[in-house]
Amino acid sequence: MKANRQREILRLIGSQEVETQEQMLKLLNAAGIRATQATISRDIKELNLIKQPAEDGHYRYVASDGLPVRKAAAGRMQNIFKEGVISCDSAQNLVVVKTMPGLAPAAAAALDGMDIDALVGSLAGDDTVLLIMRTSQAAERLCREIGSMLDRG
Repeated sequence: MKANRQREILRLIGSQEVETQEQMLKLLNAAGIRATQATISRDIKELNLIKQPAEDGHYRYVASDGLPVRKAAAGRMQNIFKEGVISCDSAQNLVVVKTMPGLAPAAAAALDGMDIDALVGSLAGDDTVLLIMRTSQAAERLCREIGSMLDRG
């Protein structure tokens, strides 16, 4: 499923100009592939896609050769996020992420690095991250995604 979705993402960006994650999500849905914005965001990171100026002045996703150092740093940040986050809750368009003491800045940096389109901004204290989302629905969706990442089973 993941491999098929990522293969389709590469096909889409190779055949047309895809400017946003929302547009990519709609194109995937039209191709019969269901995914969430957070999943698309992770796929973009894993595929090492970057935004590049298109001929019309807009930006589009393209495949990158990637920078190994940046990729390794992103992996470390994801590990810090997974190991350091305790809980997540949302209220209207706000998301509050609780972390182990001292790890909120690292968790906020990991979230900021995920290129979440609906994320307006983040603020980190010592053990709490406040995320401002564009809509209540986006806040709830992100909180569910974070919750699924925290299922350490």
